[in-house]
Amino acid sequence: MAMSLDLIRTQPYTDWSPEVSPETQATLRRELEQGAVLYFPNLHFRFAPGEERFLDSRYSDGKSKNINLRANEGAVRGAAGTQQDLTDLYNLIRRYAESTESLIHALFPEYGPHMTRAGTSLRPSEIAGRPVSWRKDDTRLHVDAFPSNPLLGKRLLRVFHNIDPEAPRVWRVGEPFADFAGRFVPKTHGMWPGQSWLMKTLHITKRARSEYDHRMLQLHDLAKADLDYQKSVPQQEFQFPPGSTWIVFSDQLLHAAMRGKAMMEQTIYLDPAAIGDRTHSPEAVLSKMLGKPMLAA
Repeated sequence: MAMSLDLIRTQPYTDWSPEVSPETQATLRRELEQGAVLYFPNLHFRFAPGEERFLDSRYSDGKSKNINLRANEGAVRGAAGTQQDLTDLYNLIRRYAESTESLIHALFPEYGPHMTRAGTSLRPSEIAGRPVSWRKDDTRLHVDAFPSNPLLGKRLLRVFHNIDPEAPRVWRVGEPFADFAGRFVPKTHGMWPGQSWLMKTLHITKRARSEYDHRMLQLHDLAKADLDYQKSVPQQEFQFPPGSTWIVFSDQLLHAAMRGKAMMEQTIYLDPAAIGDRTHSPEAVLSKMLGKPMLAA
């Protein structure tokens, strides 16, 4: 039986642009950067009239699990429907992106100059029972890392919202990143000479992969592949009820999405320079363990 832990930090805010004192901002930033989940049970994202129809998975094109909007693009991807449906989906997802940015600016003003909006998504399909390979099975505890999209040390700040009107979004969260890395980093290996260049040249990756990305991707896979670890690691199950919001660093927090249907999600790339205390950040932990810097100066 896995040991328990408590990483959920409940917040009182009900507005996407709340007024927050500097002292509270500092506390929230410290908790987030140490690997906690900031949980807002009453921060609701409201549908405009008619938008409830997008809770139905028939508006997905069936090829991708998400309907998504990339930053600075004028149309959604992964969606099906009439031109009016696609326009309405764009407006819905864009509004969520703007709401989440307002929230992050209010809670973490120091992050503002270092933020880049990445993808915004609507996920209308049930998690449980989805047939996927073990690497893509997000019901297994993992940290986020992308095979084809090296981030070169940029942090993954994500804002989730459960828009299912009836059912909770059920997650498991696991042990601190440093403990997780202590188990699995010794099983990872560096890149061989020329590997980064070759992967970029062959378009396996969108840009040259750093050793940091290479190690993080291995940590993602090692955790998912180890079923004994999945069962025995200290962990916590938490149900995010309908209408709730939560914020995490998904490259740092071990997490697994177990059940739930409709969710919205915003990814923000954050420059490492924005982090107030990098002691707990993945790149700092890996640099200390491996005895060399993971990021270029």
